[in-house]
Amino acid sequence: MLKPLLIEIGVEELPAVPLLKELSNIEKKYADILEKNSLLCEFDFYYTPRRLVIWHAEFKTRQDDSEEEFFGAPISVAYKDGEPTPAAMGFAKKCGVTIEEIGKAEKGGKEVLYYKKDVKGKASAELLGEITENWIKSLDFGKSMRWGSSSDSFIRPIRWVNVLLGDDLVDMEVFNVKSNKQTFVHRISNFDAVNISGAKEYFEVLKKGGVTLFPELRRESILSDFVSLEKDNGIKIEIDEELLDEVVAITEHPTALLGSFDESFLRLPPEVIITSMKEHQRYFPVFKDGKLINKFVVVSNAFTDDFTKVIEGNETVLRPRLADGLFFYDNDLKNGLSTNGLEKVVFMKGLGTVADKIEREKKIANTLFDMYTPKNSKKETLERAVSLAKADLTSEMVYEFTELQGLMGSYYAKSLGESDEVATCIKEQYLPDGEDSELPSSELSAIVAMSIKLDTLLAMFSINQIPTGSRDPFALRRAVNGLIRITREHNLEFDIVDTLTNLSKEYAEFEMSKLEGFFLERVKQYFKVNPSIVEAVLASGERELLAMGKKIEALETMVNSEGFSESFSTFKRVSNITKDINMSKEMIVDHKLFEQEAEKVLHVRYIEVSTCKYNSYEEELDALFGLKPELDKFFEDVMVNAEDESVRNNRKSLLASIYKSILKIADIKEVSVA
Repeated sequence: MLKPLLIEIGVEELPAVPLLKELSNIEKKYADILEKNSLLCEFDFYYTPRRLVIWHAEFKTRQDDSEEEFFGAPISVAYKDGEPTPAAMGFAKKCGVTIEEIGKAEKGGKEVLYYKKDVKGKASAELLGEITENWIKSLDFGKSMRWGSSSDSFIRPIRWVNVLLGDDLVDMEVFNVKSNKQTFVHRISNFDAVNISGAKEYFEVLKKGGVTLFPELRRESILSDFVSLEKDNGIKIEIDEELLDEVVAITEHPTALLGSFDESFLRLPPEVIITSMKEHQRYFPVFKDGKLINKFVVVSNAFTDDFTKVIEGNETVLRPRLADGLFFYDNDLKNGLSTNGLEKVVFMKGLGTVADKIEREKKIANTLFDMYTPKNSKKETLERAVSLAKADLTSEMVYEFTELQGLMGSYYAKSLGESDEVATCIKEQYLPDGEDSELPSSELSAIVAMSIKLDTLLAMFSINQIPTGSRDPFALRRAVNGLIRITREHNLEFDIVDTLTNLSKEYAEFEMSKLEGFFLERVKQYFKVNPSIVEAVLASGERELLAMGKKIEALETMVNSEGFSESFSTFKRVSNITKDINMSKEMIVDHKLFEQEAEKVLHVRYIEVSTCKYNSYEEELDALFGLKPELDKFFEDVMVNAEDESVRNNRKSLLASIYKSILKIADIKEVSVA
């Protein structure tokens, strides 16, 4: 028999961020528990800041009956001289029957003890208490708390439990809170508990009480309000998806409202205003004609028709926030942009202060400048940018809003007369700071960003602070990804081994092979291609990032081309024949030792291909793989392992020459072809 099932866990207001982090696991954890209890079926999960809800439109009122099989010891062990041994008696006890009821069966080629019993399904109502409690206890929101006399902990105190199977209350208890046929609606509608006659009535009670249970409907309502506000006021609301998720999570009856603040605060950098609104108040910034204006959008949770006081209250709360920001900004401009004090700030034990880090970054930046010689840029400008890059760490604004580090430095630099080039380098010093982040806009800015990342990598490896598992507290993996992206964007050659070895002279000695391996692991993760393609290029010995990327892309094109499988088998044969030949030595091929026309033709064609100039690795691979017809004819007509040693070695040298040319791009035998 099937009935609707409602499980509602009522809590004090849930913090949005921990809830959203665990959100993707909540349904899976519940489904796993249902499956263990043989009650898995379709369900929906909903949430508001005050409740976690599981809803089954149809739920089994009883587990299905089943059969359970037991296999025991081999018969030869279970019986001695026709009498049951302790092994047999123990098996019977485990099955809950007498020894006479135990049978025999074949398993693994042996005759063993066997018993099968019918298991009658339990009533769901008997199991739901344990199911619900196990589900709640499985949820991991990070920090948890205890309340009252309970020894259990949860993200917030549980205030009510409402579990209904059809119209019947499931008698159960979660964290010392007994289930009742009651729920709570929006506080403005009714502060007291509201009685529920059955599971289906629940949704109507919430709707009338000002609670929009479904998160997707709350999101749609907010976005619809945004559209109306934009149309009515000629504005554009910036929609931050993460912020929108939070607002959906903290409201039960959302309404988007337009507020304003004093126009004088627009003297602040836009990012300061936006950060202050988002971080502290969860407001959405408003733009007009592409510029930030003195408006904001707040999503209210009030259940009312008059929002005047709500808007006024939020305007009042925002003003001191912006006033603080303006105070910090003016103070910072008065104090100027200086690194004084950073010599007292420890960067990391064993690595000195932040001032020491700046000096190391300068040396790296100068080395990179000499390597890349960026056009229309001076080394003095680079040094000035690196010197001032961390100056805003001592500012009041960055102390308050750490996420504005670098950005505030660029604003202060411009205001205090530094060049646009210096200001841009300061602003972009941490780019890219994410997978989809922007990149430094110029070569000079790229050098500054690379210097910071390289110092952090070399410094951390020099004190053996190497990421393990998923832990990466200093974001070294992100630093390597950033270096790969920057070099590719600005076409900057960067040899992992040579450059890092050269730069590492300023640091305590460490195993460079570990840092090289760390880089290569990130390379394997960075390129979204068949992993064996990356392995093939790395196996060729290539360690220069720019060429590495181009070779990977060229080989991927070749591998995905029509007919590659047939070509691959031919060149894999070449690889197998030449596997014992030292590819680092010069291959000497004597055309006078050729005996068959096929080897002569192959040699001539190879000379043609190998002496050509190519515009890309893709063209070169295409030309080398174009030797397939000649190679196939060679293998058809020529016996490589000729009795004459000089002829045999000459033929192997010819094949090795061909494979060596391919090996300059990739060791194609490493490629896995589906």
